[in-house]
Amino acid sequence: MLHVFPLVRIRGGFFSEKWDSTAGLFKLVLMGSSMSWCFVWLILTFFCAYVQSSDEVASDSLDAFVQEFALRTLDHHRPHTGPLYKAILPANLSGMEVSVVQLRSRQLWSRGAKFSNFRIPSRTMPVPHVKRLVLIYQDLGNWSSYYYPVPGYTLVSSVVGLMAYDASNLDANRILQLSLNTMGKPISVHFGKLLFPRGRKSEARCAALCANGTVYLSDMSLPSVCYSREQGHFSIVIPVKKKQKWKSSWVGGFAVGFVGLVVMSSVGMVVLRLSKKKRIAEMEKQADESVVLGMIWIGGSKMPSATVTRTQPVLENGGAL
Repeated sequence: MLHVFPLVRIRGGFFSEKWDSTAGLFKLVLMGSSMSWCFVWLILTFFCAYVQSSDEVASDSLDAFVQEFALRTLDHHRPHTGPLYKAILPANLSGMEVSVVQLRSRQLWSRGAKFSNFRIPSRTMPVPHVKRLVLIYQDLGNWSSYYYPVPGYTLVSSVVGLMAYDASNLDANRILQLSLNTMGKPISVHFGKLLFPRGRKSEARCAALCANGTVYLSDMSLPSVCYSREQGHFSIVIPVKKKQKWKSSWVGGFAVGFVGLVVMSSVGMVVLRLSKKKRIAEMEKQADESVVLGMIWIGGSKMPSATVTRTQPVLENGGAL
C-alpha cells in the first residue's frame, strides 16, 4: 500500500507578517503541486494494484489458453485412453510444452498414472467423480519466471503443471476442472538433472505455485524431487543472494532520494525567486516613500525633478534684503 506524505506544511507561524504576500503565493504554488503529486501517487497506487491483479489474471488466462489447445489436440487425433499427445502451440509461446492424456477413472484408481514429470499414485480418484478425465501437463520453459515469479527466490528449474478436467463432454463450452484425491499418498514431481550455482545445492527448495501469487515452500527429501497432495504448478527455487538484494535496495533508495532531491530543489528555486521579487518590490516602495520628487516630461521621457529654492541673500549686518 502506498501512503502519501505532504512535503511541506504551511501555517501562519512559519512566516512573519513581512512575508505574508510571499507566503500566500508560495502556498498557492504548493497547493497546486500537492494536488499534482496526489494525482501522481493515485495513478501509481492504481498501477501497482493493476500489476498485482494482472499477474493472477495472466496465470489463469494461460491455463485456459493451454486447455483450449490441448483439447484441440484430442479432437484432431480422436484419441483412445492412455496415449500421451503433444499439443501444438502458437509461435509466440515457443519454449513452452503442453501434453494431454485421456484416462478412465477406474484406470487411475487401479494403476495411477506416470507421464512426463509427474507420478500419480494408485488409489487416486477424481473429485467430483467422473468416468473419464483429461490430464494436461505444462512445462513453461523460458516463460516460467514471467507467469510465476517467486519474490526473494530464483527459479532453478522450469515451472511444470498438472491440471485435471472432466472428459465426459469435450465439446461443451466449459469443461469442469477436477481435483485429485490421492487418499493421503503424495504426487511426486521429478525434475531430472538440474544445474545449481556452486555451493548452493543445499539451499534448493520445492515451490508449489498458486495462480493468485501464493507460494508454498518445502524441503526436498530426495534430490530434484518434490511432493504434493494436489495438482498445480511446481518448481525448484533457491534464495536470492543477500548481496543482490542489498544492491536492488540501494538502487531503489538512490532513485527515491534523487527524485526527492529534484523536488526539493525545484521548491527551493521557487522560494528564492519569490523572495527576490518581494525584496525588490519593498526596496522600490521604500525609495518612493522616502523622497518625494516632482515629475516632468523632457521630450518623450518622464523624469523626476526637485523644486528650485533660491538661497535668500543676507547682509553682513544680519539683515535680509
